[in-house]
Amino acid sequence: MIKRELLGTADIPGSTAPMSLYRQGEEFSIWVGGDPLMSSRQHGSEEALAELGCRKLVGKPGGHVLVGGLGMGFTLAAALRQCGPEATVRVAELVPAVHTWNREHLGALADHPLDDPRTAVDIADVAQVMAAHPGGFDSILLDVDNGPSAMTQDGNNKLYQPQGLDAIRKALRPGGIVTFWSAYADPAFTKRLARAGFAVEEHQVGAQHGRGSRHVIWVGERR
Repeated sequence: MIKRELLGTADIPGSTAPMSLYRQGEEFSIWVGGDPLMSSRQHGSEEALAELGCRKLVGKPGGHVLVGGLGMGFTLAAALRQCGPEATVRVAELVPAVHTWNREHLGALADHPLDDPRTAVDIADVAQVMAAHPGGFDSILLDVDNGPSAMTQDGNNKLYQPQGLDAIRKALRPGGIVTFWSAYADPAFTKRLARAGFAVEEHQVGAQHGRGSRHVIWVGERR
């Protein structure tokens, strides 16, 4: 069996659990404490998050997209593929090391999306970026933690509560779309999203482009 190699560790603001990057053969994985957060082997649902969230921008030259969480770059890369040449795709990444790891170790996995001139990166909490751009986004793509009911960090819960959903709505343009990635279904969140003023769709997608474990993506269109 191929030995798993530790490539780096980092502190997470507001958390006591460290974040770690590992490589095992050709596979990369990011862990928080003792919990796996993501793997380079399973990214189909992360790409679907962007495809569903940016579907209104296909065929248009511009558009403004916010990606909450850089991860391994798969969601960012998928958003760039959907968007036109004049679009801006802004990434809010809370942990500086994740940006560094993408530059040093992970960039080739998603064909180096950070090098695309349409990409902008803020090392900041996604909530701060949304507050700084009221009505500024056509699409907001949120791959934060494991979803509304499977947190590895308690502080992430705020985005899924009424106050956080109101902040998302204010950051979107009329008719704008927010998408949420989750490892699990959550009927209570579906209802909460509808009450917050969104037309809601719920999609189950495969982690490996139709295969593997099923993940959930909510699509909320600002009414």
